[in-house]
Amino acid sequence: MNRTATVLLTALAPVSWGTTYAVTTEFLPADRPLFTGLMRALPAGLVLLALARVLPRGLWWGKAAVLGALNIGAFFPLLFLSAYRLPGGMAAVVGSVGPLFVVGLSAVLLGQRPTTRSVLTGVVAAFGVSLVVLKAAGALDPVGVLAALASAASMSTGTVLTKRWGRPDGVGPLALTAWQLTAGGLLIAPLAFLVEGAPPALDGRAIGGYLYLALANTAVAYWLWFRGIGRLTATQVTFLGPLSPLTAAVVGWAALGQTLTPLQLAGMALAFGATVAGQLRQRPPVAPVQSFSSTEKKARKDSMDLTGAALRR
Repeated sequence: MNRTATVLLTALAPVSWGTTYAVTTEFLPADRPLFTGLMRALPAGLVLLALARVLPRGLWWGKAAVLGALNIGAFFPLLFLSAYRLPGGMAAVVGSVGPLFVVGLSAVLLGQRPTTRSVLTGVVAAFGVSLVVLKAAGALDPVGVLAALASAASMSTGTVLTKRWGRPDGVGPLALTAWQLTAGGLLIAPLAFLVEGAPPALDGRAIGGYLYLALANTAVAYWLWFRGIGRLTATQVTFLGPLSPLTAAVVGWAALGQTLTPLQLAGMALAFGATVAGQLRQRPPVAPVQSFSSTEKKARKDSMDLTGAALRR
């Protein structure tokens, strides 16, 4: 599969995540964010685990637990906490700094030197997202801001570590996704029951919403995400993240009757442009061409002749 197809398939993950808000508000019980996170992660992980039929071995029990905590178990609760405590759209704005986190972490953990283009692209993406989702209502809550930053840092660290650690020999992205979703779901489970109590009563509408979130929005989307991390750079993958709030805005306009102002449309154009720019390959540095004087050329020729003569002995 060529690189463009890989990028497009990976992009389906944040596009799917952009529908989460609409599904949650229209189909699911209110004020149960941890239970929703649990229902997204654990059933999806168990389904993929049954399909993959591969368990971690050796050090990968610990690695899978760490990645599951960063990408799922810590990320979901922190994301929901920030969304509840911050005014409209602010959680998405703070979370949009994720690509900048990945650029910095890639330098430390992957040895990829940050470039001016990648930093500028990250700033433009965050600014574009802010124009789309930010609303001038309410005061900033310090706990909400810290939770949003922590959720972005958690997912960014998980993305970079997933790239650094790769996968065990003979293990595909399906099994890796299953391990992380299962580990993350098991981490959320006790927290959900401790904070929110017993599961709520579910009608057919809620069951359908949870099935969508668990299967399409989580199982398939995270499989595509981790598959993309294995084939693209961590920076390229994370710059697809702004597609999530952009999709949420489009779904809100198309399905929920929300309006899009000219300023929001301009922000969408900026964020989408930054997403595309984030997929462009960095040109490797060109090694300088060495030039030799006639004396140096003669000395090199004499050296090669002597080496050849020695080898013929």
